[in-house]
Amino acid sequence: AEGLSEKGIRVLRFEFPYMQERRQIGKKRPPNTQAVLLDCWRSAIEKAEEYGPVFIGGKSMGGRMASLLADSVRVEGLICLGYPFHALGKPEKTRVEHLQTLSTPTLILQGTRDAMGSQYRVAEYELSKAIKLVWLDDGDHDLKPRVKSGFTHQNNLDTAIQHIVSFIGATH
Repeated sequence: AEGLSEKGIRVLRFEFPYMQERRQIGKKRPPNTQAVLLDCWRSAIEKAEEYGPVFIGGKSMGGRMASLLADSVRVEGLICLGYPFHALGKPEKTRVEHLQTLSTPTLILQGTRDAMGSQYRVAEYELSKAIKLVWLDDGDHDLKPRVKSGFTHQNNLDTAIQHIVSFIGATH
């Protein structure tokens, strides 16, 4: 968010209720229901609309929830970082069906060794032509590479920011 803001892109951040509670009480909480999460997204989009064209997205589940409603709301595009293509440790439990028909221009930034969607595994999925997939070198689900790779987390974040800025510029 800070890197995008430095590039002149206004970023509206919010937390889902379970994350707010986790931060307040210091204990892990299970996620809210999908309906609650999608309502949070709709509310955030309503607030953002007053500032001009809206792109939605997020990290992991935030991006996944945004992707579920992208085609049904007025947004210019969708940006997902570390998309959870399948449940952790359960590659048979995919979360890609709606991505096959997604029509919203979409940018997914994914670490090549993401445990919820590695480059190898995602190559097996049929994704909509509206999706541009960018692989970040040796990144895990948080886009962090291993030290021995020679890449840094900051390298991957800088690369992600460049791609997001280009995507917004090309889409808007």
